[in-house]
Amino acid sequence: MTNYIEYKFIVQQPEPFNEIIIAMIADLPFESFLENEVGFDAYIPATQENIDEIKAVLDDISHMEFTYTRKEIEQQNWNATWEENFSPILVNDQCLIRAEFHETIENIPYEIIIQPKMSFGTGHHSTTHLMVEYLLDMDCQGKDLLDMGCGTSILAILALKKGANYAECIDIDEWAVENSIENGKRNGVSLDAKMGDNSLLGSKTFDLILANINKNILIAQIPSYAKVMNPGADLLLSGLMENDFDDIMVICQENNLKFVSKKQRNEWIAIHLIK
Repeated sequence: MTNYIEYKFIVQQPEPFNEIIIAMIADLPFESFLENEVGFDAYIPATQENIDEIKAVLDDISHMEFTYTRKEIEQQNWNATWEENFSPILVNDQCLIRAEFHETIENIPYEIIIQPKMSFGTGHHSTTHLMVEYLLDMDCQGKDLLDMGCGTSILAILALKKGANYAECIDIDEWAVENSIENGKRNGVSLDAKMGDNSLLGSKTFDLILANINKNILIAQIPSYAKVMNPGADLLLSGLMENDFDDIMVICQENNLKFVSKKQRNEWIAIHLIK
């Protein structure tokens, strides 16, 4: 099992420089970013860390005032690390994402309880927040959905709580798959979690596909999403910056996916398309 490396950033002006720095290192294999009052923490699998490459990217943005430290987190210490940094998230007064050790909030329509272990996707990042906003406004009743790069499977769990019929959750990280299954049980829903990538997609087709990953992976995988979308199916994409929009739209148009709308939070965007 892979340990993770934590990069802890202290940023002179967290707003707006947190988002800008995160965007500039997002193409490196970091799997999660947790923002806080003084900056943010970034996590990368130890097996994918290239210290020289990371340092080169950070040196190029040294005109922004920030410092960072690096330390290895063994798997058995991840839960304690996460609990120290994780706070509940409330999206549009409709969806509460919390851990079991947090108190609930009364009269919130949807509550998701997670314990992420070494997988990521707590809802703090702007992209997850945007995807949750989209799902809250969407009719999920009776739909079969695919959650690509599922992480903790927050999005699939919300869709199932909103009446989705079936959720297939795929992630390249074995911890994410294990954690997705546990989080499904924790929230009283059943999901089908698998380890792998879009090569797992076969004859099964979907009414809704959720993909909160990053620009390069999305560009590579969008053609395979289009092949398994039913006529009229919805596609929600995120993990994208505002300046990624045009490139993403080119590949979507090539695959006969029609633009519906775009949401933005800070520098990040989510896009709704339909087949």
